[in-house]
Amino acid sequence: MTSAALPLSALENATEFLPRHIGIDAFDEAHMLSVIGEASRRTLIDAIVPRSIARASAMDLPAPVTEAAALAELQAIARKNQLLKSFIGQGYHGTHTPGVILRNVLENPAWYTAYTPYQAEISQGRMEALVNFQTMVCDLTAMPIANASMLDEATAAAEAMALAKRSVKSKSQRFIVSGEAHPQTIEVIQTRAAPLGIEVVLAQSPQEWQAALDGDHFAALAQYPATTGRIDDLRADVDKAHAQQAAFIAAADLLALTLLTPPGEWGADIVVGTTQRFGMPMGAGGPHAAYMACRDEFKRSLPGRLVGVSVDAHGHPAYRLALQTREQHIRREKATSNICTAQVLPAVIASMYAVYHGPEGLARIAQRVAAFTAILAQGLQQLGAPVQAQAAFDTLLLRTAGATKAIAARAVSMGVNLRIRSETELCITLDETTTRDDIQLLWRIFAQDGQPLPTFEAFENGVEPLIPAHLHRTSAYLTHPVFNTYHSETGMLRYIRQLSDKDLALDRTMIPLGSCTMKLNATSEMIPITWPEFAHIHPFAPADQLQGYQALDEQLRAWLCQATGYAGISLQPNAGSQGEYAGLLAIKAYHAAQGQGQRNICLIPSSAHGTNPASAQMVGMQVVVTKCDDNGNVDMADLQAKCEQHSQNLACVMITYPSTHGVFETSVKELCALVHQHGGRVYVDGANMNALVGVAAPGEFGGDVSHLNLHKTFCIPHGGGGPGVGPVCVVEDLVPYLPGHATGGITSKTGAVSAAPLGNAAVLPISWMYIRMMGADGLKAATETAILSANYISARLKDHYPTLYASEGQDGKPGHVAHECILDLRQLKETSGVMAEDVAKRLIDYGFHAPTLSFPVPNTLMVEPTESETLAELNRFIAAMIAIRGEIRQIESGAWPQDNNPLKNAPHTAESLLGAEWNRPYSRETAAYPLPALRKSKYWSPVGRVDNVYGDRNLFCSCLPVEDWEA
Repeated sequence: MTSAALPLSALENATEFLPRHIGIDAFDEAHMLSVIGEASRRTLIDAIVPRSIARASAMDLPAPVTEAAALAELQAIARKNQLLKSFIGQGYHGTHTPGVILRNVLENPAWYTAYTPYQAEISQGRMEALVNFQTMVCDLTAMPIANASMLDEATAAAEAMALAKRSVKSKSQRFIVSGEAHPQTIEVIQTRAAPLGIEVVLAQSPQEWQAALDGDHFAALAQYPATTGRIDDLRADVDKAHAQQAAFIAAADLLALTLLTPPGEWGADIVVGTTQRFGMPMGAGGPHAAYMACRDEFKRSLPGRLVGVSVDAHGHPAYRLALQTREQHIRREKATSNICTAQVLPAVIASMYAVYHGPEGLARIAQRVAAFTAILAQGLQQLGAPVQAQAAFDTLLLRTAGATKAIAARAVSMGVNLRIRSETELCITLDETTTRDDIQLLWRIFAQDGQPLPTFEAFENGVEPLIPAHLHRTSAYLTHPVFNTYHSETGMLRYIRQLSDKDLALDRTMIPLGSCTMKLNATSEMIPITWPEFAHIHPFAPADQLQGYQALDEQLRAWLCQATGYAGISLQPNAGSQGEYAGLLAIKAYHAAQGQGQRNICLIPSSAHGTNPASAQMVGMQVVVTKCDDNGNVDMADLQAKCEQHSQNLACVMITYPSTHGVFETSVKELCALVHQHGGRVYVDGANMNALVGVAAPGEFGGDVSHLNLHKTFCIPHGGGGPGVGPVCVVEDLVPYLPGHATGGITSKTGAVSAAPLGNAAVLPISWMYIRMMGADGLKAATETAILSANYISARLKDHYPTLYASEGQDGKPGHVAHECILDLRQLKETSGVMAEDVAKRLIDYGFHAPTLSFPVPNTLMVEPTESETLAELNRFIAAMIAIRGEIRQIESGAWPQDNNPLKNAPHTAESLLGAEWNRPYSRETAAYPLPALRKSKYWSPVGRVDNVYGDRNLFCSCLPVEDWEA
């Protein structure tokens, strides 16, 4: 049949997105099913997903459209947003993302499709960028140590509160917060403090602030500069806090710190803030990299991720995540933070912004902002506007005597948003994008009819910033060569490429991480995030200017409700851990509203993700661990005993479904009914939702609450470890307890969990595009293909690495797995001395990122292929794993020593292979090219195996010394 004779439907199908997202075609599927031993995909799914939980009806979603049609539809939604010039400030600023960074980092899949740098050797590029970030923060704050980013400024402040509580000598439960902090920060702190029994003392006036500092407290937090723009000398306040054996926390603006005396020089113990204005668009609230820096004594309690410098097997410097065994990974219910992610991609952008501009460039940007602020103030004073005389960097406060709304309305009519702080107070904040024309426009807003406008030229000669002389910064910052080398676009471009070349991301290879769902992040899904209507809008702009985001929010929530079977969803949590926290807050608030506030027992299976018990602890629940049986399933007898034992105080159970072991447990409905019988609620962790969409819905089979990972199941890229989005989903009677946001105008029975009402709003278009292009049938096909691919890998590798857990087989057939399989390597330790980590490192020589290592069972590999991988790529991975098993047999036979073989020495660097001496019992060719295909396409690890122990014992978390850097 010629193309002209094809039916119209076939021609139309040529532009469908579905076959571009799913890597397996009909021919591949038939082959894979034959290997598994199933007649069809339908029979495979029916044998795996318990019929008791299977969906009775399909998801009610719009019919799928093409990429072009979806982009056009989303563009129409985006245009409903009104893009006015923002002078709102309040922690969100206009910024110019340098084009070389926009194109080569934010829009580059080499950066946005990378995973968290748990495998250090193939993450050296992004970890260097994160070390630059940590060094930038340390230098600008004058603090000795900083982590690799936080989720947003408000949650960073809340984490700082918790860090202070566990680090100081004071036994007080009182935490003082200045009323001059950003309101969203205050709100999140109040949400986080309540379950922990911390009393937040909000000091609304300078007098209240001083009185509170004189009293009992364990920490105090002040904004620097204040949210109203005022710059206070806080040195005496620090002394008062220290006299109470309390900590002093500063929420500081990094750009201002290029001109202001940094908090580390006046005694602050912890410094937090956002790096948003370092090149990351406002995006209606996120994603942005917050930061946290602290005293050296606090470093081993510092929450979040920390990139440190260690050495590799050849003695060369190498980066790694430091102190990886702390917090939720090991401490679980004793953890002090549930953070398991960061904002890596925005942190990389912020660090590259500092590298590109350097210290002189940042200072020029800050000096220009400060000068424009002083000029604006002088012009307003000339016009008789009620501007307050105060020290300021970028923000002016006007006391309007009740005319605030009228002035703000006049500004809107002229294309400008000002900040309404109260009925009598108004703020104007300038930023990097402010122009002379903007200053003139602001003057026109305040000019009376017929009143002559000031002229810019009258003030610009000899203008003095409104920064008091005794607070001028005199210390140097960003002195390392990395911040003083790449100021040309050519240099910057090559530096970015040099770093990305060191890493393995999805643009090079399959990343078979179990429980992490590294699927295709389609280009069409990514395009809208940089559209101005989405990227350059303030989260606290007037609601009628955010109609596009409101429509996006409503549609995406409705679609996700269809996918999950729940009645209500909030998109505010900006990570899965925050979604967990919000869900448990909802359960806790519900019980309290029913007069059952004593219900505080949270049952958690021993196999659960570490964030589960950590989140439960953070909302004030007591964790009780339940057993798992030999097949990895929840031990129903033990669960029943624990439910009966704690019946009067049972708040909830937290389960992951399919289980953390990669199996659909057949008793999940019975589990839900049992917990409900004893008055508890059921939290279904959404980490494995990739195996449920379209085939089963937790809201239908008994779940009360779930969080989703949009950065897993719904295609928002991991970005090297963030951004993420963790929506919280609930049944009908829990909807009133979804997160609120008083600052953003969202009423609720619970408070805000993120700084912005929509959390990481700017990346929500990605998931919208994915669902819109896939439709109900496409999403279901994706789920089924993911399950098919996992079972294919399990079947192909069963003679080499047994799968640890599988469902019960039927009619004598072997059991199946869900969307991931756990390969059991435990027996290899006895026969060859090989550990799962050795296999993980050897996979690097084969050009692969390792599967999830030793979770949930030590010395295993958990593999999740995802539906977007092709059969060719699955087979390439299988071939690598089989070849590695052959190498292990060489060790088992005695041909290679247990301590000197390709696995123990992996990964092999080009430098090590080119050395003059080669004292190993295998050839250089075996080390470099264990499979013929690698000769055509070879990834070279930039470093040898990294020494984790050395890195923790010799903690060093900033840029390499100059001599090492130059080398």
